[in-house]
Amino acid sequence: MTSVVVVADSVTALPESARSAVLVTGSHGGMIAAHYALAAGVRAVVFNDAGRGLDDAGIAGVAALDGAGMAAAAVAHTSARIADGSDTLERGVISFANDLAGALGVAAGMPCREAAERLRAAAAPAGRLPRQRESRLIFAPAGERRTAIVGLDSIGGVVAADAGLVLVIGSHGGLHGGVPASALPVDAAGAIFHDAGGGRDGAGWSRLPVLDARGIPAATAGHLSARIGDARSMWETGELTHVNEGAARTGLREGMTVRASAATLALFRN
Repeated sequence: MTSVVVVADSVTALPESARSAVLVTGSHGGMIAAHYALAAGVRAVVFNDAGRGLDDAGIAGVAALDGAGMAAAAVAHTSARIADGSDTLERGVISFANDLAGALGVAAGMPCREAAERLRAAAAPAGRLPRQRESRLIFAPAGERRTAIVGLDSIGGVVAADAGLVLVIGSHGGLHGGVPASALPVDAAGAIFHDAGGGRDGAGWSRLPVLDARGIPAATAGHLSARIGDARSMWETGELTHVNEGAARTGLREGMTVRASAATLALFRN
């Protein structure tokens, strides 16, 4: 039995048609993204490798899906815009495939469209991933002169109550499908994303100017300094690579640690 191919800009917001389908998504291939794909009942999946980055976090979920019985692969971040499923399908070039995908003939250097066709013959996954850890943390509570700093492994975890807080988000800094409304679902006091290596057309930091226009200071942390999809890693070792104008006015600059940057954004200003 073969399945259809479904394209989505983000694995955090999938249509019902993705169940039992081959998913081609603009999301990174980290662990939290793999959990989203498996929970959605996807048969097989192609992600963006997000430059692989620290500890190969950009493809960690692709590799782990072998253990869950799901064929998976990732395209090179330089070949297609992250957060853009259509671009992934049209221009993406495979950079990594897990063993189950490899058994179907998917290999590095293959166009994404060909890989997706091969994945249509994949067996439905029957296993599980390791239990997902807590993906939401309070890095610093609110104080008399500061707002709270909250860590989220994925932008999919942002809730309405996060408005007015400083958010450290493990997701890439790319607009989903280039749509400005996808930049951030709440008006935060500030936001720091992962840059996913920048990638094609600098998509990994494309949220920043949009957030600037909304009056939200925002920045990205470098993919070699912290694991994508991991807010803890960003907090512990992340260093900024890009800041928007609003963030620069608060004192943020390239090379600054995420921890110090978030603390700066959290200060109340008159």
